[in-house]
Amino acid sequence: MSSEHYTPPVNPLPPVVIALVLFILGIELAFTLGSRGIVGGPSAVGWRLEAIQLYSFSPDIFNWMIENGRWPVEHVIRFITYPFVSGSFTQAIFVCVFVLAMGKMVGEVFGGFPMLIIFVLSGVGGALAYALLLDPRHPLIGGFPPVYGLIGAFTWLLWRKLSLVGENQARAFQLIAVLMAIQLLFGLIFGGTSDWVADLGGFATGFALSFFLAPGAWERIVERIRRD
Repeated sequence: MSSEHYTPPVNPLPPVVIALVLFILGIELAFTLGSRGIVGGPSAVGWRLEAIQLYSFSPDIFNWMIENGRWPVEHVIRFITYPFVSGSFTQAIFVCVFVLAMGKMVGEVFGGFPMLIIFVLSGVGGALAYALLLDPRHPLIGGFPPVYGLIGAFTWLLWRKLSLVGENQARAFQLIAVLMAIQLLFGLIFGGTSDWVADLGGFATGFALSFFLAPGAWERIVERIRRD
């Protein structure tokens, strides 16, 4: 059989998806192994807490920056770094699973770089929603807001597809409705936090960005402007 006609049974993951997962897992493995004294020596036990202090998104620091009109890089960078600091090994694993699933589907259609933009900016959008819509007292960590941004981009793809075939576009939002319902239910049962606001903010950001980052988006925008 000629290798020229070989089609892999599973489409390979976009490199940016693999890089994100390896980065998240690498950081989490360092925290986990350090907490057990396997690497890093005695000081490694506090690596996770130290990372939360330095790289989490802090609403208090954000409010301080707004009030004083000062935006130090070491604090602004928290908008981008907090998704890579997980609260637990379990949280990191779930984030990676969603990045693999959603990142693959979005990356194959949008391309690797636009998918990365959606991931990063959805994290920013989630943090802003968290700080501006609530008055939270604890920092925001974990990759779920940008993951929900990828879900937002995937929802946009479904929404666009349903519009092209003339079906009810509301069906595209079934996934996010189910996920939000599950999250709210768990919050009521186990006393969860209000991080779902950041997740919803990430979803909205990812959905909105898709209008500009999807293949052919700018051509459609320019055509619409000319038509108007």
